[in-house]
Amino acid sequence: MTVYAIGDIQGCYKPLKKLLRKVKFRPGQDELWCVGDLVNRGPKSLDTLRLLRDMDDSVEIVLGNHDLHYLAIFHECITARNKDTLQKLLDADDADALSEWLRTKPLAHHDSVETTIGIQKYLMVHAGIAPQWTLQKTLDLAAEVELVLQGDNFRKYLIKMYGDTPDCWSDDLSGWKRLRVITNYLTRLRFCTAEGRMNFNIKEGLAYAPSGYRPWFDFERITPKTNILFGHWAALEGFTGREQVYALDTGCVWGRELTMMRLEDQKLFSV
Repeated sequence: MTVYAIGDIQGCYKPLKKLLRKVKFRPGQDELWCVGDLVNRGPKSLDTLRLLRDMDDSVEIVLGNHDLHYLAIFHECITARNKDTLQKLLDADDADALSEWLRTKPLAHHDSVETTIGIQKYLMVHAGIAPQWTLQKTLDLAAEVELVLQGDNFRKYLIKMYGDTPDCWSDDLSGWKRLRVITNYLTRLRFCTAEGRMNFNIKEGLAYAPSGYRPWFDFERITPKTNILFGHWAALEGFTGREQVYALDTGCVWGRELTMMRLEDQKLFSV
């Protein structure tokens, strides 16, 4: 079995198919890890979700901000925005089944992989991790959100998840504020302070860090025991400057590349 991790697909169905052919991906034998943002902004979100759902036994997915946004629109918790490209997905005959399938997916995935240098641990999230969080804390907090998203009160969560506050983690947080800040770290984070205070205004690359802020991976405390995979930040163009922290969103939806990494040897494949 070969394990691959792929960057933000965002409805770029044809590049996804081409990349799977390029690496000779074998459903049922290989695994495909998706860092989230499967849908939106690209032209074929419906085809993308259908393909991944059909390969469900061979796919590990974490939810991104665009995936959660789609669920909020589908369940009429918010109206679509001008830049959204989700109408065909929303109107599909199997939209109910696809949204229910997506709603079961986690916000963090952790597993061990046999590599060329022995067993390596990998943690996959869509965007980032708070400086205070250990590996177990990250998984536990992600599970808090997953429990609500997969429960009967999920529509209330999809309404309450929007917003930039609180902008910093505290163990004292509770209720919807607690779930919102967990969601924002895992699905929206780029820059933060050493204390974990988030800035959502800057989406550009490392050179654009606001005063007092740095990329979140400068503060994470999970490596070197566990490798980190993430997407979300296309402006990085795959570069973090950090060992064991892998940025996989290389901006396919913006006219650049869709990138996949073979976890056994960290080799990259792009189309």
